[in-house]
Amino acid sequence: MVPKGAAPLPATAAPVPFDLIELLFFAYRDFVGDPDRILADYGFGRAHHRVLHFVQRRPGLTIAELLDILQITKQSLNRVLKELVEKGYIEQRTGRQDKRQRHLHTTPAGQDLAQRLVQLQSKRIMAALDNVGPEAAETIARYLAALIDPSERPKVQGLLSGA
Repeated sequence: MVPKGAAPLPATAAPVPFDLIELLFFAYRDFVGDPDRILADYGFGRAHHRVLHFVQRRPGLTIAELLDILQITKQSLNRVLKELVEKGYIEQRTGRQDKRQRHLHTTPAGQDLAQRLVQLQSKRIMAALDNVGPEAAETIARYLAALIDPSERPKVQGLLSGA
């Protein structure tokens, strides 16, 4: 049965895994919900969280590299980055070899905030793994990687391996 107002799928379409789609929506909602509540106290949102996370994980990251990771517009990044810099959570350092480059680093306040947020998310992930068994972690990682666009997988794998 098609929900009221929803377009019916063509008869030849593959079965739609609505339960998995909705589970992903709900899992994402709760995964980011814990940090969202803390970020709201700072006047920050999810974009701030993503920038803070990747700068914390990769000190010295350039703006160009961050744009490539986040796949957002320069305008969007500039607004968020400006707020994080002005409020003292991220600092920009001029490149040593290329003075045009700006390398991003978290300040001690930025490190503390990033750590608080990652601890919340880590706690949720560890509780979920306790529920399904730690042996499922590898299968879950492969599944999540398979959801990533194939053209992006090598880049993501490089980021995960520290390359």
